[in-house]
Amino acid sequence: MPEGHKTHFLAREHHALLAGEPLSVSSPQGRFSTDAKKVSGKHLASVSATGKHLFYEFEGGSIIHVHLGRYGKFRRHKSPAPEPVGQVRMRMTASEVCIDLNGPTTCRVIDHEIKRSVIDRLGPDPLAGGRKTEVWNNISQSGQPIGALLLDQKVVAGVGNIFRSEILFEAGLDPHLPGTGLSKEAFDRLWKSLKRMMTVGLKHGKIIAVTSKEAGMPLAKIPEERRFRVYGQTECPQCSTLISSVEIASRRMYVCKHCQV
Repeated sequence: MPEGHKTHFLAREHHALLAGEPLSVSSPQGRFSTDAKKVSGKHLASVSATGKHLFYEFEGGSIIHVHLGRYGKFRRHKSPAPEPVGQVRMRMTASEVCIDLNGPTTCRVIDHEIKRSVIDRLGPDPLAGGRKTEVWNNISQSGQPIGALLLDQKVVAGVGNIFRSEILFEAGLDPHLPGTGLSKEAFDRLWKSLKRMMTVGLKHGKIIAVTSKEAGMPLAKIPEERRFRVYGQTECPQCSTLISSVEIASRRMYVCKHCQV
């Protein structure tokens, strides 16, 4: 599932490509046809993201709300649009570009009131000015494991399974530690790691946990297989202990039991 850095990256990219133009919006698959007619032909005013949610705002106040979920994916083409590939839920066509959306969890037209209700259900988004103190309050008052709290979008918006493994490793924290047992000093380390990794992810459009110093090369040149320290890895880069996988909040994550105590 794309994490928060990716939705913000897509929002920036799609705003640059589509905003200010009248869009032809259709649903080759058919499931979005009724809503597509509500916005097709209207000018797209802006594209924004909050957590893992995307919002395409059109003149007149209509908004396309997209949540990619585990299987959602965008494909970009040059206009004129090619034949659809697979089950294309939504196609947005501008003068020079066409963007297809396959397999989202959510794709619907909403108004500003519903958009606000979606955002109000989310915790602070670190990439959208979310406040550190609010995240601290959400975590420190909960007895749930920190590994579960980081996945809870009501606690902090945008963190997914890869980020939580890499953030907790960098901060040296056991994912089983309850939020009520997290010291302010430890939370400060966690927040610093979270902000750094999400900011790097937004810049490059993908999660990169290692630093350029560790990799010995600019982040833009790091090979795919060297982006992570623990996620999907077998050996800890710090102590050479075997990496363990544990299940927290019904998702598998990766831990070094020697460094994360």
